[in-house]
Amino acid sequence: MEPLPRSVVATLSVGLALALLAGCSSTDTGSSSNQPSETTAWDGPAETASAQPRLALTYDGGILVVDATNLDVVADLPVDGFNRLNAAGDGRHVLVTTSGGFRALDTGSWSEAHGDHAHHYVGDPAWATAEFAADKPGHVVTHAGRTALFDDGTGRIDLFDPAELADGTPDVETVALPEAHHGVAVPLADGGLLVTLGNSGSRNGIAVRDAAGTEVTANEQCPGVHGEATARDAVVVGCEDGMLVYRGGTITKVTAPDPYARLGNQAGSANSDVVLGDYKTDPDAELERPERIALVDTVTSDLRLVDLGTSYTFRSLGRGPDGEALVLGTDGNLHVVDEHTGELIRKIAVVDPWTEPDEWQQPRPALKVLGGTAYVTDPADDELHAVDLTTGAITTGTLPRTPNEISGT
Repeated sequence: MEPLPRSVVATLSVGLALALLAGCSSTDTGSSSNQPSETTAWDGPAETASAQPRLALTYDGGILVVDATNLDVVADLPVDGFNRLNAAGDGRHVLVTTSGGFRALDTGSWSEAHGDHAHHYVGDPAWATAEFAADKPGHVVTHAGRTALFDDGTGRIDLFDPAELADGTPDVETVALPEAHHGVAVPLADGGLLVTLGNSGSRNGIAVRDAAGTEVTANEQCPGVHGEATARDAVVVGCEDGMLVYRGGTITKVTAPDPYARLGNQAGSANSDVVLGDYKTDPDAELERPERIALVDTVTSDLRLVDLGTSYTFRSLGRGPDGEALVLGTDGNLHVVDEHTGELIRKIAVVDPWTEPDEWQQPRPALKVLGGTAYVTDPADDELHAVDLTTGAITTGTLPRTPNEISGT
């Protein structure tokens, strides 16, 4: 399918916040310049007629908070070091991974449910009081109403209710694994916890613990276990020869067709049983640029490979509002793929063709999806693009800094 031209550009007004999240289309054309100004400040939180989603973007030396509806920069917060971002799980905060642990950032936008409706508020972004120390802060996972912080340096997992961030530092439950490793933990709906198994030398599987901390099942057939994603009723982790699927109390191994096949980064959807994964097959490559993706059905354990005809990176994977697989290619296109058949639904031209940098910490175009809108960073031009996944229309905003990572609320 031919890509939609990049000239299809639409400017979205502030009043379209709910439309963005629902995937509704826009018909105006234009672009915006997003220098922060005095007009972006508030005296305090104000109630609004609709939700006002926000994005957080790292740059070398700080974090930008951006209005997701019009791409205006509402805050520029200096912070030293190479920082990473993760949604905290409450629809308001993001967790910033710093050299000393995890630090909560209040994006200043949130909604409060009141029976059959919600009230929406917006205010100034600011650092929250909550900080979580870690020797070597790693993965952050939010699932089933809890957030898990993994410390690669100690093997400690901190668990908390993200709704408590608005009131200060949440009550924290700590789980200590036998050995430290670059791992991950996934809170489960029954109060249990899925954790990776490994040490500083190797990682080989997962274990599932019940709410009391007792191990109920495990699988050690997952060399190089890395990453996680949740599907409609399943949790998956990637291996160097396939994937492990935890579903209905059982762990199932999905074996890849290649002897070495690393599915180390995944993207799941609550609206689909299929998980999207990257697919690397060269164990000796210093930097492999794969052109195939994997689609794993967590019900049937089928693994389907799709050749995109272009490479992508670990920041290229996302899911659409109906579960469709999204991949931002180095050809500059956003590839929209049917997750069940592997058929290419459309290609949307978003950025110019680009090359993955040698160091993973260096900026490259990155993808973040909120509802029916895909947000794509463009570090080459210091821009941020909002792509309407229904129409393919694009809104472009100019940033005052060079973006790296992106998260949203």
